[in-house]
Amino acid sequence: MSEGHIAWMLVSTALVLLMTPALGFFYGGLVRAKNALNTLMMSFAALGFVGLGWALLGYSLAFTTGTPLIGGFSHALLRGVGLEAQGEIPQILFMAFQGTFAIITAALISGAIVERMRFGSYLAFLALWGLLIYAPVAHWVWGGGWLADLGALDFAGGTVVHVNAGVAALAAALAVKQRRDYGRQAILPHHIPFTLLGAALLWLGWFGFNGGSALAANASASLAFVNTMLAPMATLVAWMALDVLRTGKSTAVGMATAIVVGLVAITPAAGFVAPISAVILGGLAAVPSYYALLWRARTRLDDSLDVFAAHGVGGISGALLTGVFAQQSWNGVADGLLFGNPQQLVVQAIAVLAVMAYSGIGSFLILKLVGLVATLRVTPATESIGLDVSEHGEEAYGSGEGAILVPSSDLLAAGSAVAPAPRSLQASGGDA
Repeated sequence: MSEGHIAWMLVSTALVLLMTPALGFFYGGLVRAKNALNTLMMSFAALGFVGLGWALLGYSLAFTTGTPLIGGFSHALLRGVGLEAQGEIPQILFMAFQGTFAIITAALISGAIVERMRFGSYLAFLALWGLLIYAPVAHWVWGGGWLADLGALDFAGGTVVHVNAGVAALAAALAVKQRRDYGRQAILPHHIPFTLLGAALLWLGWFGFNGGSALAANASASLAFVNTMLAPMATLVAWMALDVLRTGKSTAVGMATAIVVGLVAITPAAGFVAPISAVILGGLAAVPSYYALLWRARTRLDDSLDVFAAHGVGGISGALLTGVFAQQSWNGVADGLLFGNPQQLVVQAIAVLAVMAYSGIGSFLILKLVGLVATLRVTPATESIGLDVSEHGEEAYGSGEGAILVPSSDLLAAGSAVAPAPRSLQASGGDA
């Protein structure tokens, strides 16, 4: 261990932890004003409910010796996790760094079910998902499990994080079903600058996400850092070109989405491909996610913030392209298809399919299990009021002296204890 390696990993851990609140702003700007706080809280709550689960049990299930499918319990309750070396850093720091990945992976799913899921049911799902889905998949790829033995390449989470969360989001959207207004009226972002701010902070945090996955301040971290800078640039340019060709305009939401898709796509490849390959990979990754988003908008699938198109499809693209562009002269591990090793692409495809199947089926079953003991969705009247008021008793944007102004009829229908709006506002029929 050296102080330089430890310092870099301390910074990287803080940067990745920042990504989850940043995700809250990215998502929060895309929903309607009456659901902005609830959407932010879906990300912030993961810091506690997934983070504690990781420390108490998840880390042990992911990173201790067990079977090819799951780790053991030897580090449960952080037993034996101390200042001893884990590679180039103390094990306690390795545990914390990996915990930040578990947190943001679970939080990503929230974008598929915003504006309609009961907060308590969501928290139960988060806690169970982190232990039953994320930890086993992390073990498969990073903890010495069967995909690691197979030779799957995933530098920082293309399968573990993005395919895993993207497919879980798809399952969640199917289980919770559409918003009551979906397909009947335009549901527009209420604060696009928040979304751009979130994208900027996510990109900042992603340098720790990918660069830190070298687990040391070394040449591999430098390569991952530079590739994390270059790939989203190419995705942004390609996405804007697709937008202009299709509509004649480039949009801010499209730009923010492109940045995230580029970051997602380079994640599995960050420490395995040459910088020029990262540029090509970033540009190519824009195409499938862009058209997946357009396709989803024409269906009845209410993946509200297109988590599957951005993270699922972007993660699949990145994982497969890692099998194409991996270059041993840069990574010291393996070549991909373009450098004489077509078998690597086959291994990458197996990893993608395995994670898709496990996460999709498992996530759907967890939601059905939660639904047996608690209601998944808020009532139609509560959904009309907005989840900020109904679930939290707060508003993102107050309208005078701290009062929450909601028509009495909506409050009675929702069973809320929040005070009704003054009579003058009730008469106007104003919504929250």
